[in-house]
Amino acid sequence: MNTAFSDAMRAFAPSLPLAVAFSGGADSTALLVACAERWPQQVRAVHVHHGLQAAADDFERQCVSLCAQLNVPLAVRRVQARHAPGDSPEAAARQARYEAFRAAVQQDWAHDAVHDIAIAQHADDQAETLLLALSRGAGLPGLAAMPARWVRDDVTYHRPLLGVPGAEVRAWLAARGVPWVEDPTNADEQFTRNRIRARLLPALDAAFPQFRSTFARSAAHAAQAQELLDEVAAQDLAQAGLPPAIARVQGFTRARQANLLRHWLRRAHGQQPSAAQLQELLDQVAACTTRGHRLRIKVGTGRVERRGEVLDFVPSGEP
Repeated sequence: MNTAFSDAMRAFAPSLPLAVAFSGGADSTALLVACAERWPQQVRAVHVHHGLQAAADDFERQCVSLCAQLNVPLAVRRVQARHAPGDSPEAAARQARYEAFRAAVQQDWAHDAVHDIAIAQHADDQAETLLLALSRGAGLPGLAAMPARWVRDDVTYHRPLLGVPGAEVRAWLAARGVPWVEDPTNADEQFTRNRIRARLLPALDAAFPQFRSTFARSAAHAAQAQELLDEVAAQDLAQAGLPPAIARVQGFTRARQANLLRHWLRRAHGQQPSAAQLQELLDQVAACTTRGHRLRIKVGTGRVERRGEVLDFVPSGEP
């Protein structure tokens, strides 16, 4: 019988050999099993042990056991995902995972030429991400939610299940009688994402049964608009110079200045200014009408300063 899950897997066409990010939960277990069935001997798995909860060792044991049954090579990467005071714990864990994935590709499978990694996030995860972005007043990058494909550190990442409801993923897996582990933190509603999953998604399902597909369509529209803004920002930054010349930045409209500066900070320095920080930066750029005007604003993990006729980003801790 055709299902959204099986249709998504038939449409999935990564480069081989392929690695699967494997937590031991239902979603990643289904993805790993499906990939191992479709591409025997061509699939690897990477498990990231965050060390943040007592159940982490149980997750690892489950991953080791299932990979042995599937004859899938497994790389276990232990990371320290603790976040610094004031930093986002989710961002710290995400960064640690990416570093673990890169290490697995470059070290564990260096001789296998693995360049693609599949992640099992599905349509419910996409809806939760969009709702989180809306609740935080996010701009287009947030409203674009999660891409189906992207490249980072020379690794191509895939989310082949973004169009598949979570219930269908679990139904496919249950039909095969394959066990998985439940993350106990998923039921803890102190986390916003869990409250959305437990309270909002069932209400949306009852009121708008097609919300997963319509939300995905809205996210795709936002992603397309953001792509266009990135193209404009790259053109404007080329005119402003690197680092950006203040006088040239001032020659753009305020909206294009914001787009240019956000693009510069993200692409050149890996920083994402808050809305308040960006507005203050724009105000200070507008006020730079004399040689003696100083500019020094906290942005992300550092600050933006005026250095002569240009803007410069100074990482935290540097004088």
